[in-house]
Amino acid sequence: MDRQAAKQTVIAEIDRRADDLLRVSREIHSHPELAYEEHFAHDVLTAAIADAGLPITPHAYGLDTAFASVTGPSDGPLVAVLCEYDALPGIGHACGHNIIAAAGLGAGLAAAAVADALGGRVLILGTPAEEGGGGKQKLLDAGAFAGVQAAMMVHPAGSDLATMAAIAVQNLTVRYFGRAAHAAARPWEGVNALDAAVLGYTNVAALRQHIRPTERIHGIFVKAGDKPNIVPDYAEGFWYVRSKDLRSLEPLKPRVLAALEAGALATGCTFEYQWHDTPYADMIDNGSLLDLYTANAAQLGRVVVASDERTVVVGSTDMGNVSYSVPAIHPMIKAAPEGCAIHTKDFAVHAASPLGDQAVLDGAKAMAMTIVDFWLEPSARQAAKAEFDHALEPH
Repeated sequence: MDRQAAKQTVIAEIDRRADDLLRVSREIHSHPELAYEEHFAHDVLTAAIADAGLPITPHAYGLDTAFASVTGPSDGPLVAVLCEYDALPGIGHACGHNIIAAAGLGAGLAAAAVADALGGRVLILGTPAEEGGGGKQKLLDAGAFAGVQAAMMVHPAGSDLATMAAIAVQNLTVRYFGRAAHAAARPWEGVNALDAAVLGYTNVAALRQHIRPTERIHGIFVKAGDKPNIVPDYAEGFWYVRSKDLRSLEPLKPRVLAALEAGALATGCTFEYQWHDTPYADMIDNGSLLDLYTANAAQLGRVVVASDERTVVVGSTDMGNVSYSVPAIHPMIKAAPEGCAIHTKDFAVHAASPLGDQAVLDGAKAMAMTIVDFWLEPSARQAAKAEFDHALEPH
């Protein structure tokens, strides 16, 4: 089977499965689940893979809501297509992970249909807990990416973009401990933990004036007292600390921590902190793979462009951790009107709209065709590997 015939075959396979793929997307969208709680999505996706006659390992790699399916000859070049399916608290699939899951499923099933004929292997990998849980890092640690030569996924957005401005992040929990007292009768006996948290927040706000344009700090109060007439004896904050890459993130972390701890010092509270154990790396987008994807998306009528100030999507993803281990891409696919930002209620609506449905099918097709190119073109595999190796060299 030549390349063009193979591409036509995977397109036809996705068209044949279109109703099922869109059903999967809509069902996951209507059952939003948080990190590591994605039992419904796990079952829907694994059932679809099993119904297609492919091998499936549910609850894979020690993660209850992960799964893996590998098809193709054991000596073939291995490409991983990643599915995400966790949602956000309060606003559901406002990041469109239902689209990511269904597009990844479609690409994997289509590639599996030609894997033996083309001598390639495809891994459909279910990756839970992208929204803060670090599922992909846990899969990396468990060996899920052993032997993988390329990894890919598509992420919905308001435009067709080659890349997301994915920067490094590490999460931080801070706790302030004071002493309760009656706020009217004997306030002088209290040590106000909420005051400590507020001062820490204000200190970070001042710090923001003196950080780099590529750095971000943002946080919320998780616990801030029980009643106004009780001096709060406990307060808790949850913070994201972001920077351009893992290297520049490290010197920013103690600056943030010092600003937050100063609130405790000023109020006489005691202070505890916990850096969460899975930092997200910046994304190393593999240009060789992106060129293949972009050309294939163009065949579907999608013009994939570089982001600018108007269209750029800034955030963090554990796909960045994958990109430090294997050549990887994370293009953005238009699933909402231009200017509609992810992580909003409006975007959640569009993730289950005709635009979202088209993103599922086109994303699946563009990735499946890219897998065909990667399997059939040794020079593409060599270029992706050489670029990946160069990106990891010290500069």
